[in-house]
Amino acid sequence: MKNIRHSSLQDLEALMKEWSEPAFRAKQIYEWIWKRFAGDINDMTNLSKSLREKLAAAYFIPKVKVHHSQFSSDGTIKNRLELHDGYYVESVLIPTDKRMTVCVSSQVGCSLSCKFCATGFLPRKRNMDFDEIVDEVVLANEQSLQHYGKGITNIVFMGMGEPLLNYKNVMKAIEKISSPDSLGMSPRRITVSTAGIAKMIRQLGDDQVKFKLALSLHAANDRKRDEIMPINETNNTDELIDALNHFYKMTKNEITFEYILFKDFNDSTKDADELVKLYRQVPADLVNIIEYNPIEKAEFMKPEDDKVEAFMKYLESKRVNARLRRSRGKDIDAACGQLANVDKATA
Repeated sequence: MKNIRHSSLQDLEALMKEWSEPAFRAKQIYEWIWKRFAGDINDMTNLSKSLREKLAAAYFIPKVKVHHSQFSSDGTIKNRLELHDGYYVESVLIPTDKRMTVCVSSQVGCSLSCKFCATGFLPRKRNMDFDEIVDEVVLANEQSLQHYGKGITNIVFMGMGEPLLNYKNVMKAIEKISSPDSLGMSPRRITVSTAGIAKMIRQLGDDQVKFKLALSLHAANDRKRDEIMPINETNNTDELIDALNHFYKMTKNEITFEYILFKDFNDSTKDADELVKLYRQVPADLVNIIEYNPIEKAEFMKPEDDKVEAFMKYLESKRVNARLRRSRGKDIDAACGQLANVDKATA
């Protein structure tokens, strides 16, 4: 059995020709897959019964399902999503007055082992296929319409996994999401976040992507970054600065730095000054200062409010465009760094 969503329109046209079916059937099937997001071949009701039977004998649709949802007191919704092979990933719908944002995952688990992130303590089981990523968005859009009466406006690849280590599927998912033949969302409303894979950031530039890029920085010197993000040992800050400048030169797209504050680790005035110096080496639009959300396996703590305020004031005094991002969904472990999953067998 083959995944029919991995068939292009041209593949379907060739199949219809082989089966002596009218050529227009290919477009009908394609629309069922990518416009109506059919969960089963038998749902394709404008196809003949015989054609549906032939398709069902050779193809299947591995639709992602919502295993269960959790609802935060602040309106955030976290979904545990079940994939066709029994693995779980998590996604988060974040409502605000102006935006409906879905935070999507790109891998089952993660291989980067960041010391402050719940997903980083999980093994990477596999990459998500592009159609599974699209399903995440479709399900979030349906949920947004159901609970808030409006569809999603923004997508952030900030869930489980490292998007740039699943480059092909992430790129193809964004292509589908932004295609007028599918969801038709503007790539300007999509942000891909990376822990810092310099080679692939440069590749994004070479591919002249249209979406925004965020770098999970969290420390502005290599010694501290090595300590909390092992990927920095092979992708140091100098390499990342060079890659980000290449990305901007090729795309002129928005770049954001993400910086989680950890008590007595990266929250001093000296740390802020190092961040300012790095910020000035890249045409970054924004620095998001993020509240730390504790997890069981990590020893980090959130700084006191006065320490956070002093850090923000220092950045402001140096004319850094910085914003303090308050975490959403903390009461359901849906906030930044808290996403995790388990295998179906141990759920």
